[in-house]
Amino acid sequence: MMTMKELEIDIETKSDRDITKCGVYAYADSPYFDILLFSYSIDSSEVQSVDVANNEKIPDDILKALTDEAIIKRAFNVNFERVCLSRYLAKNYPSFFQSYSIKEDTVGNHLSPVNWHCTMIHCRTLGLPSSLAEVGKVLNLEQQKMAEGKALIKYFCVPYDTIDGVPQFHSPADTPEKWKIFKEYNKRDVEAELAIDCKLSKYPVPDFIWEEFYLDQEINDRGIAVDMELVEAAITLDAQAKAKLSAEMCKLTGIENPNSVYQLLDWLEQQGYSSDSLGKTQIKELLKIAQEPVKSVLELRQQLAKSSVKKYTAMQNTACSDNRARGMFSFYGASRTGRWAGRNIQLQNLPQNHIPDLTEARETVKHGYYDEVEMFYDDVPDTLSQLIRTAFVPRKGYKFIVADFSSIEMRCSAYYAGEQWVLDTFARGGDIYCETASQMFGVPVEKHGVNSHLRQRGKQAALSCSYGGSVGALKAMGAIENGMKEEELKPMVDKWRAANPNIVHFWYAVDDAAKQAVKEKTKTETHGISFIFKSNMLFIELPSGRRLAYVKPKIGENQFGGESITYMGIGASKKWERLETFGGKLVENIIQAIARDILCYAMRTLSHCFIVAHVHDELIIECDKRMSLKAVCEQMGRTPPWAKGLLLRADGYECEFYKKD
Repeated sequence: MMTMKELEIDIETKSDRDITKCGVYAYADSPYFDILLFSYSIDSSEVQSVDVANNEKIPDDILKALTDEAIIKRAFNVNFERVCLSRYLAKNYPSFFQSYSIKEDTVGNHLSPVNWHCTMIHCRTLGLPSSLAEVGKVLNLEQQKMAEGKALIKYFCVPYDTIDGVPQFHSPADTPEKWKIFKEYNKRDVEAELAIDCKLSKYPVPDFIWEEFYLDQEINDRGIAVDMELVEAAITLDAQAKAKLSAEMCKLTGIENPNSVYQLLDWLEQQGYSSDSLGKTQIKELLKIAQEPVKSVLELRQQLAKSSVKKYTAMQNTACSDNRARGMFSFYGASRTGRWAGRNIQLQNLPQNHIPDLTEARETVKHGYYDEVEMFYDDVPDTLSQLIRTAFVPRKGYKFIVADFSSIEMRCSAYYAGEQWVLDTFARGGDIYCETASQMFGVPVEKHGVNSHLRQRGKQAALSCSYGGSVGALKAMGAIENGMKEEELKPMVDKWRAANPNIVHFWYAVDDAAKQAVKEKTKTETHGISFIFKSNMLFIELPSGRRLAYVKPKIGENQFGGESITYMGIGASKKWERLETFGGKLVENIIQAIARDILCYAMRTLSHCFIVAHVHDELIIECDKRMSLKAVCEQMGRTPPWAKGLLLRADGYECEFYKKD
């Protein structure tokens, strides 16, 4: 008998939890979770199906393979299969189950992620869609995902009713014909995955990226503790705030539903104020001219807009039975850069906190003291919004160390472009926004001293113009709202570009190198970055060895009549379409990708610590109270061997709950 090397898997499951709201960890954590079907292929052989719901047994050699790190287990979105099978094996086949967690960790009862390879991630590394059905269409596979699947999943996998608190599911015996099609659907998914694997085999995922993925899975398995007492109290207080604010608006306006945009716009029209919407910008503009009672109504509307408990509700949904939220990070979520994307709670866009006494505010909310919150903090919805971060807490006896990179993208951009004055500023610990303003305007600028008013303009320009952005980018970053005049914007762009000639040259050099690679179907290089045309793909090889992929590139014409690169990808409409790019945009992809690789290097350096979360360029570590903050920042600030000479810096703080320092 030949030794098994690879196992392709697809499963169908049931649970009373809505996976779209809670994620796979809480979904599988339910007592009503179970596996219905298990299809597999050994080393690309004919697909076999196990009807688990009808008491068919998964063969022993397959069960053994699931815990054998020498055998590659592959699936599309493999995190789902691994987590579900972890739960299933621990419950039904404990002799075959083996957790990789250590006593001190909170990884829990999960199979080791080592050698669990994800076909979806393979697709993402090549700039392809994240859906099995969409990938099948793009690759024009003979074996496509069956369209009937969605309806069958709803029928067999989701409860149709609840009786005495017990969810009711349809069984195979209810509709044998539907079940027969469902089994075929399960098998077809494996066949489609095998076809994708075959198509993509000439572009294998490098081993170091799989090692990054294993670490990502460990962090997702570990999760982060949620203060459920605070969460539930916040949801209750929010409901009280909404009711009170709505009642006040009804009293002032006389309208039936103060949450109705249409009714409120109509009321404003009657008061002599016209607006096409009630967005943040429109309300802000109206408040500049509004008289009473319109002013008070608009302010109440602002408060109601903040009165959102979506994040708290997401925490409630996502938290497992041990009150830890798991599965919040999507590896290679951004296919053009390989950066992570958020899932479920979305840590990437949490509101900031500016309340000086966060501890007191938390305790007041936790006790449900609505009147006290209103008395001491005035705006209840805003207070609850600012406390969202603080719902993440370390387990008893531990603390959080939060560390992040200082100006990582600006450092990388200057390093690869060779913009020496920027590097010198970082080397001496100077204020980069002051120095930017000084370079732009030719005068000394100090944060709280001479020409300090220019610092904001330096910051605005540095953040808006670094990747080829012009007047539109400045506007998008709020230049007008921050007091700048329209006629000042173009000169400001020109001043920034004049102060950063090497960065500007970097954009054009990258643009030229990429175009040459596509036109001549060859390999080019500039600034330590390689551009490779191969098999109708444009690869940008980063110093880390990782490649960014652009599908079916060709030279097109931009809106100005010049040449530009176009390629196939997922656009703003979430559809597979032809997209346009240019030097500045390519540089943005490159720099953000390099920053991601540096973060990954830091995560691997600190992998012996309990990393519970990461947000943009920030790591959150749950650790013993004796652990040194300084040591963590020093380790995080180590420069990767492939970026020798790049000066990095990590700063951080300790806290008893997550916050922005």
